[in-house]
This record gives sequence, C-alpha cells and structure tokens, in this order.
Amino acid sequence: MARFALAAALSALALVLVPAASATSSATPAAFPATITVFNGKVTVAKRPTRIVSLSATATETLFAIGAARQVIAVDERSDYPAAAPRTTLSGFTPNVEAIAAYRPDLVVISYDPKGLSEALGRLGIPVVHQDAAATLRGAYQQIRQLGKVTGHTVEATRLVTSMKQRIAAIVARNRAKATGVTVYHELDPTLFSLTSNTFVGRVYAMFGLRNIADAAKGGTEYPQLSPEYVVAANPGLIVLADTVCCEQSVRTVAARPGWSRIAAVRTGSVVRLDDSIASRWGPRLVNLVRAVGTALQRLGRQ
Repeated sequence: MARFALAAALSALALVLVPAASATSSATPAAFPATITVFNGKVTVAKRPTRIVSLSATATETLFAIGAARQVIAVDERSDYPAAAPRTTLSGFTPNVEAIAAYRPDLVVISYDPKGLSEALGRLGIPVVHQDAAATLRGAYQQIRQLGKVTGHTVEATRLVTSMKQRIAAIVARNRAKATGVTVYHELDPTLFSLTSNTFVGRVYAMFGLRNIADAAKGGTEYPQLSPEYVVAANPGLIVLADTVCCEQSVRTVAARPGWSRIAAVRTGSVVRLDDSIASRWGPRLVNLVRAVGTALQRLGRQ
C-alpha cells in the first residue's frame, strides 16, 4: 500500500469541496466541434458528449464540479470522489479496451496512457483526452477549462477556476506571514518518501513561503526518500501526512517513531492529516489542500 501511495503521488500529484456548478449546460450549437491540445496531441470532439468514461480520478472530480455529472456514465475504480460518481471495475492503470468500448462512450478522459490506450480507442472512433499530471496551478486550471470546453460547460469551468483562484489567494494572503521561517515535511508514505518544491504540491507550500526540508536532500530526484535521522535533524515546524488512508498514519504513530517526539511539529501538535486523494490530485479539491495548510499555520501562530 505504501508503494501505491508513492506511485499515485509520482504519477499524479493532489482539497474544502468546491461546490459543483449547475447541471445546466452552457453549450451552444456553435461550441462544437471543440478542439483542445492535450498530452496526446490535438483532440477534436465533434458534438457535445453524452456518454463520458473517466479513467482519471482528477478528471472525474472536475467533471462533476463543472456540472457534467449527467454526461458521465462510468469512471474507473480509483475515482472515489464524489460519492455519486458511477464507479466500475474499469482500470486506469491496466485498462481493457474492449471493456471501455462496451460502454459506448463518445469521450474518454485518461491521466495515464498504457500500451497505446488512446490510439486503440481512437481506431474505434472514440475521442480520448489525455491529461497528464499537472505540474503547476496554471496547468491545473488549464485542464479544468479544457474539460469545460469539450463537454459543453465552458462557463461553469471558467467560474470554477475563478472561484479556486480567489479562494486560494485569500488563504495564502491571510497566512503567508505566519509561514516565515517555518519548515515543512510532506510524507508520502511511512518509508519517508517526500517531495521537493519542484513538484505540484511542493509549489503549494512555496506559495506560503514555507521552507521544504526535502529540498536539501541528496539523490537528484524530486521525490527523495529521507532517513529518519534526516527528518529529526531537520526538525520541521510543520508535518503534513499524505498517508493517512493507505497507511493509517496519524499524530500518534508519528510521535511513536524513535526520536520523533523531539521534532518541533510533533511537540506543538503541528501535524496535518490529509486524505491521500487530496494530496495526490490536482483538481477542484486543491482548495482543500491549501486550506489545510493555512489552518495549520493559524494554529502554529497561536502557539
């Protein structure tokens, strides 16, 4: 399970729920055909899709948030949010072309393209939108707008992006001063894999001005595995656990690790427990991640 958490974070990376937009479509006849440029090149959707299959947990959240829920007929087994999503046994990591095609989709959205999945579906006349993991907030916003365009919900997608930007900016503005001089450790799994400021989630911490202890780790990777001694010596003022679901990590389990009770974040209770999915997706619940960090900084400032 720890390895899966790492794989999910590496492939994805990740938020208070942003209310879904109205189910009323903003589409007009002139909105289609719609063409966007994504990871698998230029994709054209001839008409407003009514049978969407999402094999991307992030895309599933976005589709529901922009009001395209009624158009989604199936999602993969990892799309566990929102609860209303029509989950199936379809896999986004080991997809079965025949099983996907059996749903008669007029649009498939993926975040991973194993064994030429997009090409195979394309040969069947099914348009595929491949949105790889966003590297920046700007990239995440662009993907939301793209899904809005190809589903006929341009207005709703634009409204969602505007709301996210405003909420995130407000949270950062209120709490940035409290982050001055504070170091952060983000935990992907109990084997102490972490992430640097050059990752999507790492950039969220950088927005606040937090100093990431993983940035100084050796190894030449953006997802270094830290040693217990390294974390204890770095003495982070804030710990964010992104392995609470997969690996049942908590303030208690962290405090029980040899030497960790001396870490500043543990002593002050500045340990944030995140749902793993919030920390590994780049869709509407990004706001939740930012708010969790802001709330932790508020508590830190009162100590």
